[in-house]
Amino acid sequence: STAEQNPERQINMLQDKYKVEKTYLDRLSGKDTNRPELNAMLQFVREGDIVVVESYSRLARSTKDLLDIVEKLKQNNVTLISDKENINTSTPTGKLF
Repeated sequence: STAEQNPERQINMLQDKYKVEKTYLDRLSGKDTNRPELNAMLQFVREGDIVVVESYSRLARSTKDLLDIVEKLKQNNVTLISDKENINTSTPTGKLF
């Protein structure tokens, strides 16, 4: 979220645990959905893709923004996995989320 934070731990976890192929990194706060890398990711994802975040707080800071992003992903048949909260929108529990 800030220039002082080091995202290396999160990036390494995503690559090691989930074998992510592409990483998007915004240095702007998650409180704003108008972030260049978030927008690039939302434009890039295709049907069947999986978006993995360390925590849903990395994606959005408000429930409304988070639900809007999840809905955009759902409309494109894209799965969201949030590691910290153990949320996977391809599962019944994840869909309930």
